[in-house]
Amino acid sequence: MKTVLCYGDSLTWGYNAAGGRHPLEDRWPSVLQAGLGSDIEVIAEGLNGRTTAFDDHLAGADRNGARVLPTVLTTHAPIDLIVIMLGANDMKPWIHGNPVAAKQGIQRLIDIVRGHDYPFDWAAPQILIVSPPVVTRTDDPDFKEMFAGGDEASKQLAPQYAALAEEAGCGFFDAGTVAQTTPLDGVHLDAENTRNIGRALTPVVRVMLEL
Repeated sequence: MKTVLCYGDSLTWGYNAAGGRHPLEDRWPSVLQAGLGSDIEVIAEGLNGRTTAFDDHLAGADRNGARVLPTVLTTHAPIDLIVIMLGANDMKPWIHGNPVAAKQGIQRLIDIVRGHDYPFDWAAPQILIVSPPVVTRTDDPDFKEMFAGGDEASKQLAPQYAALAEEAGCGFFDAGTVAQTTPLDGVHLDAENTRNIGRALTPVVRVMLEL
């Protein structure tokens, strides 16, 4: 059985802007699992607020994706493919709000995946980089300020990530081609849009795993 690890933030966790969390069957890793079938294990590793490689001390959980990743890799080893969809939270102005810095954060994650000391000398997994859907304008007062400027900055994530993926020899997919963030908060996805990501990633993952 092959294993796919989905490493992300609230979009992977299944945050519902209307309140709470999307049902398990609506979250994109679950839709990916259904599309791949029972011979593939899909592990959802999403954390609200997770960044690529930057600190954010506004929650009790460690949101720095680079610091947590080595533990996650060892926990779920062996892994055949890791799908990384991060960068939306990097657009917060108190994180950095800069798409180039987010690309550098993704590069750090690639380096960690490829340089990690896996148990039993297992090989490092393949890497699929997914750029998140762009942040959109919202009338929600908190999210409007929380992601101020993020609507323009996040438009640069896809081209930055695509260039990095080509240079680093990783897979790439732009989730913004199949999903749009909800105007309720400008950041998260409704059920249909998160399902769209899982459906769109299924053939990409099949090719990478040679299924």
